[in-house]
Amino acid sequence: MKTIAPAHSKILILDFGAQYTQVIARRVRECQVYSEIVRFDISAAEVKKLKPNGIILSGGPASVYDQEAPHVDPEIFSLGIPVLGICYGMQLMAHHLGGQVEFSARREYGAAVLHIMDGSKLFEGLGPQLDIWNSHGDKVTALPAGFHAAARTENSPFAAIENSEGNLFAVQFHPEVAHTPRGREILQNFVYHICHCAMDWTMGSFIEEACERIRCQVGDEKVVLGLSGGVDSSVTAALLRKAIGEQLTCIFVNNGLLRAREEEIVQRVFGENFHVRLKYVDASDRFLALLKGVTDPERKRKLIGKEFINVFQHATEELLEDDRRNDHRKHGGYKFLAQGTLYPDVIESVSIGGNPGQVIKSHHNVGGLPEKMHFELVEPVRQLFKDEVRQLGLQLGLPKEIVHRQPFPGPGLAVRILGEVTPERLSILREADTIVVSEMESSDWYYRVWQSFAVLLPVRSVGVMGDQRTYENTIVLRIVESQDGMTADWVRLPYELLARISARISNEVRGVNRVCYDISSKPPSTIEWE
Repeated sequence: MKTIAPAHSKILILDFGAQYTQVIARRVRECQVYSEIVRFDISAAEVKKLKPNGIILSGGPASVYDQEAPHVDPEIFSLGIPVLGICYGMQLMAHHLGGQVEFSARREYGAAVLHIMDGSKLFEGLGPQLDIWNSHGDKVTALPAGFHAAARTENSPFAAIENSEGNLFAVQFHPEVAHTPRGREILQNFVYHICHCAMDWTMGSFIEEACERIRCQVGDEKVVLGLSGGVDSSVTAALLRKAIGEQLTCIFVNNGLLRAREEEIVQRVFGENFHVRLKYVDASDRFLALLKGVTDPERKRKLIGKEFINVFQHATEELLEDDRRNDHRKHGGYKFLAQGTLYPDVIESVSIGGNPGQVIKSHHNVGGLPEKMHFELVEPVRQLFKDEVRQLGLQLGLPKEIVHRQPFPGPGLAVRILGEVTPERLSILREADTIVVSEMESSDWYYRVWQSFAVLLPVRSVGVMGDQRTYENTIVLRIVESQDGMTADWVRLPYELLARISARISNEVRGVNRVCYDISSKPPSTIEWE
């Protein structure tokens, strides 16, 4: 994947496997400065070619003395480019430049008070002390030559260090997290005053650059896109339409696992409003037959992903036949496949820091395609977070109803039905989910949360309706708030709203007699149940 041309300011973030690496990237972008995450083992020569204004070394779970610990190319510290090390990044900087790092008998985790020395560029204008958030077991005990302490905590005389002549700065705490209230100002000092970045990362500039990059990659070739109706693929479609016009064709596959009225909404918005060439394929029977008797969540995902590729391949072949029949100028095949892959998709599917992590779940739009498809990928929003994609969609003229739709999993309702997926169970869940969305919208809560949906459990319980004993299904409500899906917390909805949703589902959805509310955060839970 080509990176965005360095026509603007840029901060490179070297990823050492920290859970907060993506948060660092977001914080820099909130400064309207472009940030890009790269592998920890990028060479100094490669860094030089990318011409960043500054470099940030992320935190990470390792100790610098571990045999398998990821290490930075030490030549990076000699490039003259400002470097900020965070937590493990600080320990690496000290270790490689001749300082000393030791295991701390008193592990620092959680809130602390930072006492700032005078004259530090990194803390300019922030006063004598700050509330900060720590998460580390090792600490720097001896400074490299040329460095001095810029701040301390009760447990560490070297909570922040710097070598201003070498433009090298490091902090033991995490300025990127919300628990460091003025951490954003620390990052702003680094980005603006030390790296001299301009505020030139905007959606307007991204659209211009993305369109240019798409045209360079695609040329005169045709592009096909699997349109789902979700935010990611919808914004990707609008961006491609702007960049290459009629070279784009979208295929909308109805897998029978969609939200209510999904096929109608997608065809209206993109076929009638955006005038995108759209092929609709109803393959619901094929998918439901394939899922018969399947209960394992990962197997569901893989079966759906594989079948989607088969259906998509066949639809593409039909498009070629249509082209040959209708217009001799369109004989060329579809060389490129566009996907609405985002940063969080990539993060949760693969380890990008070189420290292999457990895959939380698989996505059928990440990780490559079967060789038989012979497509080259176009992923124009791969480097964006969800909120940035929404901004992009609004700028491209997509309606709010599409842009601010809540995220929906690629395998659809199949992963919100625990156990076997059947037409009957799909009908129950779809009805319940429609009520959740309806009540959230009418109460003005829908756009205030990240996701709100129903889950159907493979659990029946005893109930009473009228004078009759019932033994029916259980629906769980899952309503969470989040910025990018990486972490999430359950929403404290008004009891009246919860009561209304519960009453409507129990009364209106045949086969349900119990509604529960999921009050788990992510982590330790995930947002989806499967």
